[in-house]
Order: sequence, then structure tokens, then C-alpha cells
Amino acid sequence: MLIRVGDLDTHFTVWGEGRPIVLLHGWGTSAESMGTVAKALEDRFRVYALDLPGFGWTPSAATVWGTWEYASYVEAFMDRVNISVASLVGHSFGGRIALALAAKWPDRVKSLVLVASAGIRPRRGPLFRMKVGAAKLARQMFSLPMWGGLGERVIAELYQRMGSRDYRNAGALRATLVKVVGEDLRGILSSVRTPTLIIWGDRDQEVPFSSMEIMARGIQGSRLEVFEGAGHFPFVDSPDRFGRLVREFLCQDSQ
Repeated sequence: MLIRVGDLDTHFTVWGEGRPIVLLHGWGTSAESMGTVAKALEDRFRVYALDLPGFGWTPSAATVWGTWEYASYVEAFMDRVNISVASLVGHSFGGRIALALAAKWPDRVKSLVLVASAGIRPRRGPLFRMKVGAAKLARQMFSLPMWGGLGERVIAELYQRMGSRDYRNAGALRATLVKVVGEDLRGILSSVRTPTLIIWGDRDQEVPFSSMEIMARGIQGSRLEVFEGAGHFPFVDSPDRFGRLVREFLCQDSQ
């Protein structure tokens, strides 16, 4: 399905009937990645999964967005599909957006499920800062016209050697990724008052357990569940357990 949200034609899919659930996918994926989650919930809920701007079939925004712009966009999407209050299930980047939305518009969010959620900026040591500084300096130097095509190749090699996988693959969204990753949401955790379930796989190589602990401590009354043997996509690695746990949590919240 397509619907106009602001100036963006937004692609989304809907399953089932009942109380609304909005699924927010991670960076570099799309609504399709949340299909197993939707299937686990569709017999009890009306489940919406949208392609966030810049992913799937939804075009990128005209400007560089951060977490709060994405959160405002999801809130506007809820208005367009006539959802006054919904539960949010956010994976990784989508968890970051769900957190921001719940903090800014608490009356719009009934409950939260944060799956390997991003949003806590790790503390970096001096070695990391030196590495980043050297990369920025090299990029500035090799961007000078005098280097021509050689400079472009050197910069591309820098991205490959020093950037994260998401950074290397971000393409036109690289500035958006840099802005989003630089936003630390630990300061808003105490503003989240909705019932919250936090899920993390102990083989996750993207989001550290320390971030989940910070979220669990910061969000009053939240519950942290660790999936042994699961990675960054616990709903793929342990679909049955994930489905049961999330259904149980959301059904309890609906009572």
C-alpha cells in the first residue's frame, strides 16, 4: 500500500485486525524484514509495517534527518492511517525511533517492544577519537581538486577500511547515518513511562549488552529478556520464542 505522509509516498503493509501495532525496521532493511514478527501477531492485532524514508520503497527525505525527524514522521504516519494510540515494536534503528516517539508523544504509545535497540552512544576512548580525527583530516586533504580521481579512490578506500558496514553501505544516506548515530538518547529514557519490553540476543555483534542495561535501568518498570544463541535479529534466530514472548507482553498490556 502507498500513502502520502508529508511530501513522501510511504509504502506500508497491513496484517490482521484488532488493536494497532506499528513495526519499525532496522537500518539498511525494510518493512519486509519484520514479516515474521507480523505473522506472529496478526491473529490478535492489526499490524502495520512501513518502509521508513530512504529504505524499501519509500524515498529519502529531501534533507538530512535525525532520530527526531524520523519519530515525527512515524507520528504523522499514525495520523494518516487513523491510529490514535499504538504499541510500537522497533528493531535496532527502529527501536531508536520508537524510544523518541514514546518520550515526545507519550499519549500516542500504549507499549514498547525494543529489539536490539540502538540509541545509546557508546563511550569512545582516545584511540578511537584519534582514528576518527585522522580519517577526517585525510578526507579533507584528498578532497582537494589537485588530487583528482586519485583522491576519490583514496577516500573510498578510507571508507572501506575505517567505516562500519552500515557506514560503508549508506550511500546517499551517509550524512543521515552520521547524524543519527551521533544522537545519544539516554537522556530521554526517564521520560518513557509506557510498559516496555527490551529484547537482546547474546550473540549480537551490533549492539552491546551494556546499552540494553542502560535502557533497562533508565526506563522505569521495563523488562529485559536475553535470548541465548540469538544475534542482532532475534525474531529470525528464535522466531517461536520471540513470537510467544511479544504476544504475551502485548496481550497483557491490552487487558
